[in-house]
Amino acid sequence: MNSAIREWLNLSVRWIHVFAGIMWVGQTYYFTWLDGQFTKLEKNADSSGPASKVWMVHSGGFYAVEKQKSLGVSPEQVRWFRWEALMTWLAGVVLLVLVYYLGDGLVDPDVADISKQAGIAIGVASMIVGWMIYDLAVRSALGKSPNAFVGFGFLMTGAAARGLTHVMSGRAAYIHVGAIFGTIMTLNVWMRILPAQRKMIAAAAAGETFDPSLGAQAKLRSKHNTFLAVPVVFLMLSHHFPVATYGSRYNWEMMLILIVAGWIAAKFIRES
Repeated sequence: MNSAIREWLNLSVRWIHVFAGIMWVGQTYYFTWLDGQFTKLEKNADSSGPASKVWMVHSGGFYAVEKQKSLGVSPEQVRWFRWEALMTWLAGVVLLVLVYYLGDGLVDPDVADISKQAGIAIGVASMIVGWMIYDLAVRSALGKSPNAFVGFGFLMTGAAARGLTHVMSGRAAYIHVGAIFGTIMTLNVWMRILPAQRKMIAAAAAGETFDPSLGAQAKLRSKHNTFLAVPVVFLMLSHHFPVATYGSRYNWEMMLILIVAGWIAAKFIRES
């Protein structure tokens, strides 16, 4: 491929990846914040009844958002938020292929003497296995204990960080941990959140009471996505600071510090 064409392709896909990510993460944090506001209203409700609306001001107007327990319109009129997640992930995968799987920098003979094909297999497997471990953990008893789940997540993330930095170049290891997080976030949307929402809409459209666990499941996965989004951005930005991050002697430890810092930052953002 011509170098100029390759560069323009890289730039175009990177733009799509970043811009779609901005829309996706922005929506995720907005609805998480909105849900938190309704939770506060329910807790602070007085004897006259709960306040049902959240009032906001933006772009020269006032907006009142009301949370409904039933569907007042046909299912076709319900606005879904799903394509932003898929576009972000697909563009990220294309970048992964362009920069690492078709380009240089995936493996480093000073780190491990493996072929590029082996590195690609490890990279793809890490994303698949990462999702499987996460999903099983959420659906197990661990998922019902926030503290236990955080501890488990920390250990698994540390294992992935250490393992990948010992078989790939430091830079590739950083981006693959980010890819694991991004894959988890995207599959949360498409395999767990959207199916639950479809069942909720179908039940509401039929005039039936939907299973409360469906909403709780979607809410939990969305919450996890808000905690994964910030570390992904940290890992992406680390490529501009190789001495302090992936090029450091303590690269996997530094990666883990960045991820934990991202989790802490996400907690503050969620509660603001």
